Amino acid sequence: MPSLSPQSLIELTIPPREADIGGLTVRRLLPFVKRRMLGPFIFLDHMGPAEFGAGEGVDVRPHPHIGLATVTYLFAGEIIHKDTLGTDLPITPGAVNWMASGSGISHSERTGADERGHLHAVHGLQSWVALPKEFEEQRPEFFHHSAQTIPHLDLRGVTLRVIAGTAYGMTSPTQIHSPLFYVDVHMQPGATLDVPSEYSERGAYIIQGRVRINHDPVEPHTLPVFLPEGKIQIEAETQAHLLLLGGEPLPEKRFIWWNFVSTSQERIEQAKADWVAGRFGRIPGDEVEFVPLPQDRRS
Repeated sequence: MPSLSPQSLIELTIPPREADIGGLTVRRLLPFVKRRMLGPFIFLDHMGPAEFGAGEGVDVRPHPHIGLATVTYLFAGEIIHKDTLGTDLPITPGAVNWMASGSGISHSERTGADERGHLHAVHGLQSWVALPKEFEEQRPEFFHHSAQTIPHLDLRGVTLRVIAGTAYGMTSPTQIHSPLFYVDVHMQPGATLDVPSEYSERGAYIIQGRVRINHDPVEPHTLPVFLPEGKIQIEAETQAHLLLLGGEPLPEKRFIWWNFVSTSQERIEQAKADWVAGRFGRIPGDEVEFVPLPQDRRS
């Protein structure tokens, strides 16, 4: 890891850890032992880029969630989302799928039959946003926003798309529950960009390319987290692709165990029992398989 300057505004840099989700290896950034959350974001996976041969694909079997919103955003490929609300639709590049689990939902994400018929790629991001305490037990909801509805801005050498929240004078149509920003950024060599200063917790995940942050070099596939005050400027040394994210922290501690997030440890224990007992409901068209409750998984 490159050494930082004495004046650096980078609080820490989170390295990636590999994990497998249904046949797809991902780089996991959040949660991290020294940084459980960034604003309301409590989970961040970088999926791919990965190629699959004919007959292969992603198979994330039905699994449950409580107390969070999942955000799925693809750069390439297609994944079919199904859930216990009866949702059945493809996730395609540039679109945003926002699923607020609330009191409980189960969903699956798989490569569709058409995609499995030929060589195909998958590349994207999946994150979890913890819901404020007053929304933890709301009825589950699902929202799909097509790529054409996501606000974008072309600056000098920089293209921005606001996936969720508000940044750079733009607000995404995504139904958020607390202040946050989540921005897809492409930069040309030599371009610069200031990170939004109106949020107390901010970070930048470097998807591809070489960048400097306030003159400090940052390696690809890492997540630098910034100190709360000070101007943060990103300079692209090469063509670069990155994600800006953060927001305001939630006031209560969050417990996380497997796919469950809550302000209450007892609520997580109830969710475990509900999954084992089949009380999350069934997913139309994906009722045979499911992910069993892990036997030993630390929060």
